Order: sequence, then structure tokens, then C-alpha cells
Amino acid sequence: ILALLLLAPCSAALADWELDNTKSAVNFVSIKNDSVGEVHNFASLVGFIGAAGNVQMTINLDSVETLIAVRNERMRELLFETAKFPSAQLTAKVEPAVLAEAAKGGVVTAELPVTLSLHGKDKTLTVPVVVVGGADGSMRVFTARPVLVNAADFGLESGVTALQQVAGLKAISHAVPVTLQLLFIQAE
Repeated sequence: ILALLLLAPCSAALADWELDNTKSAVNFVSIKNDSVGEVHNFASLVGFIGAAGNVQMTINLDSVETLIAVRNERMRELLFETAKFPSAQLTAKVEPAVLAEAAKGGVVTAELPVTLSLHGKDKTLTVPVVVVGGADGSMRVFTARPVLVNAADFGLESGVTALQQVAGLKAISHAVPVTLQLLFIQAE
């Protein structure tokens, strides 16, 4: 890694990247009644990767999109409790060598420790990512496979139960697969 850092073009490798919200997505799948899966996402994301590899991303939980207005409202109020917990945060540290390789247009795969702060709780998850550098100075980051987020780790069990009861369902899974598709643009 040290050799890569010394050989990397400093100006490109050490630039900051900003998240392009319009071309990025955080998707999750809910499973109800043990067999019905539905894909949802968040429409509002803000994030950056700093020159030293510090990653921060904020997910506006009020922007949850399930394609059903009443379900969006129920998730905001009963599950996420957005009046009290309006956002989730992801933080991580990326090795500068990964940024240098992406700045050169390379492809890197890594197992990245990511801290998820959600509903007043923090948990570090291992996220398998693929980082692809673009010729235009962009960087795409996506999950190599879904990451399972468990409701119990974030104190969301009562919210899941409340959703289940209000919708008249026999079950809603407490383990939720999550995927990331993120586009970062090199800051000016």
C-alpha cells in the first residue's frame, strides 16, 4: 500500500469526492408474510469522500420510497420515527491506495468496515464494495453483495411489530438486505 501511495499521482488521488444524489441509491428489501419481497429506497442522500479517505453519508429517512404513500408514512412514523431520528449516517475510512487506484480509472474490491448510525444506535458492519474509477474523475461504489441489517441491532423491533399490526400481516422480516449504488464526482 505504501508503494502505491508513493507512486500515485497526488493531485488526482488526494482530491475530495461528492456524492451525486441523482445517480446514487440505497435500496433495501422487506419480506412480509414469509414470502413477499418488496424493494424500497431512499430518495435523499448526501455524502462525500475526503482526501484522507474519510467517508460520510447521510440518508434522509423521511425520503423513504416504497411506491405506496401510506406505507411511506407508516415507515416514517412507526419504524424510523423520523420526528425523533430524521436521518441515518454511514461513516467509514477508505485506504488512500483505493482512492489512488480509482483516480487512475482502476477497479478495486474491498471488505470495508462501515459504521451505521440509525435510530440512536451505532453498529459496525462489514460491507463488500467494488470501487470503479471513471475517466471523468468520477468514482462508482457499489456493494458486491447485499448487506444484512438486523432491526434488533438498532432498536427497531417495536417499529417492525407496529408495521406488522397496522398492516394486518402475520410476519415482517427483521433482517433486511441492503445494497448501495453510489456515484461520487471529484470536487472542483
